[in-house]
Amino acid sequence: MAYAGDLAPAEAYGLLERDPDAVLVDVRTRAEWAYVGLPDLTGLGKDVVRVEWNRYPDGARNTGFLDELAAAGVEPDRPVVFLCRSGVRSVAAAEAAARAGYAKAYNVTEGFEGPLDADGHRGARGWRAAGLPWRQS
Repeated sequence: MAYAGDLAPAEAYGLLERDPDAVLVDVRTRAEWAYVGLPDLTGLGKDVVRVEWNRYPDGARNTGFLDELAAAGVEPDRPVVFLCRSGVRSVAAAEAAARAGYAKAYNVTEGFEGPLDADGHRGARGWRAAGLPWRQS
């Protein structure tokens, strides 16, 4: 593993709750943030940092990801928890961040919506299904 580790959604929330320096970075697209929802960290006095891993609408890789992460104030010495839809893009983001010097880069397994179930649906697992705070725009 080329990053600090994988955290289940509840473990990720626990880290964000315990460590005032920990930050959540949602790497999904603008469309996902707008239409699916966002984690809500207002109860922790924190904002979710939003940096697309892949650009919307074309899906092209965001080559400025690390620059945008730094511009958002996410410093390499802070614990950084990366979240996507199902835990795939966030692994790539955590790996890229770790290579760039973010020693405490974590991936949220199952992401915001979780993997596809046997019927091809999402939502049975992930941040929302774990009952963690979230909101829709």
